Amino acid sequence: MVYDDTSRGTGMPARSDEGGSSGAPPADERVGVWFVGARGSVATTATLGVLAISGGLASRTGLVSDLPKVAVAGLPPVEGLVLGGHDVAGGSLVERATALGRSGVVPPHLVAALQDGLLAVDARIRPGVTAADGPQRAGADRLTADLVAFRQEHGLDRVVVVDVSSTEPPAERTAEAEDLEALERALDGGGSPLAPSSLYAYAAFRAGCSFVAFTPSAGPTVGALAELAKREELPWAGRDGKTGETLVKTALAPMFAQRALRVRSWSAFNILGGGDGRTLADPAAAASKTATKAMAVQSIVGYPVEGPVRIDYVADMGDWKTAWDHVGFEGFLGTSMTLQFTWQGCDSALAAPLVLDLARLMARAHQRGESGVQGQLGFFFKEPVGSTEHALGAQWSALTRWCEALGTSA
Repeated sequence: MVYDDTSRGTGMPARSDEGGSSGAPPADERVGVWFVGARGSVATTATLGVLAISGGLASRTGLVSDLPKVAVAGLPPVEGLVLGGHDVAGGSLVERATALGRSGVVPPHLVAALQDGLLAVDARIRPGVTAADGPQRAGADRLTADLVAFRQEHGLDRVVVVDVSSTEPPAERTAEAEDLEALERALDGGGSPLAPSSLYAYAAFRAGCSFVAFTPSAGPTVGALAELAKREELPWAGRDGKTGETLVKTALAPMFAQRALRVRSWSAFNILGGGDGRTLADPAAAASKTATKAMAVQSIVGYPVEGPVRIDYVADMGDWKTAWDHVGFEGFLGTSMTLQFTWQGCDSALAAPLVLDLARLMARAHQRGESGVQGQLGFFFKEPVGSTEHALGAQWSALTRWCEALGTSA
């Protein structure tokens, strides 16, 4: 698809012949990854990872897409990914990577060795949009044009937009956002029916790009955007990357269910620093995150489970986070027992490889002609849109079955 002002009457881009096709992806197919929040910790770590792997300076540890049962899908190589993005923040990728090196998130020697590559990617980062900006139609047109220019300048066959920006407060569901024709009228009339994360998704679909919602923000989940993705035959997936405590929950909760042990309570306490922690210090923003973190256990065991989910900002934690969970459960003859675990990790280092996994998988889905929400990618998310399955093992089975089908189809 190519954005073309001659189609401006409908607000839609004109289509090109780059849509889905059958068979394995061509060996020379070029894939771009466009980060929303491109100078944030997750995007910077992912960018550094692509450069380091491409230069033979780092191992591929953490890449699910390199595991045989996923790689069988025939995915584009990490080494060929072309990176760019939008961001509302100043500074540079080199400055952010240097800060991550000082805090132990990434090896400092890699930042020094890959400075030229970081500068090249930083030159492709364009100004983003905020809720305080002017008319949304103008913002959407600018974002769309940036994506089209990126694809054309670098000769890309397809572009995957990945939202790794700061978490937004829960968005109000406006009537305009639920109907595509009404949304187009509202944008043309200067209305503001979309949260910034949803405006990025709108621009991505108009530009012919698939989309990954790696945050709990509204993104493409509003009705008008889901309709637009289907109309334009584009895949998307989300939401809220599953990187830490919730990953453990979705592995442990099935154990209780499968052993007929009743979970009485599951209390979760999280402390973190960094930019994500500062964002989540706002109770409105934290509400989006705690909602997705809380739903997994009850969905897996099939009944309400008592217990708070808390996220607290502690500046001293830097780019690291600690989660402590206390699980109360009941066994035979009503015997009360407990399980506790502590998860300590670096969110950026946990999230970055998953972002690259999703970009590779989404590019393959687009190449195969998949459209709409991709529920089989729920393995990667706290709130798997398009699937009601939360148990990690079942999600893995769904993912690998899909990958096998991609790899064996004509």
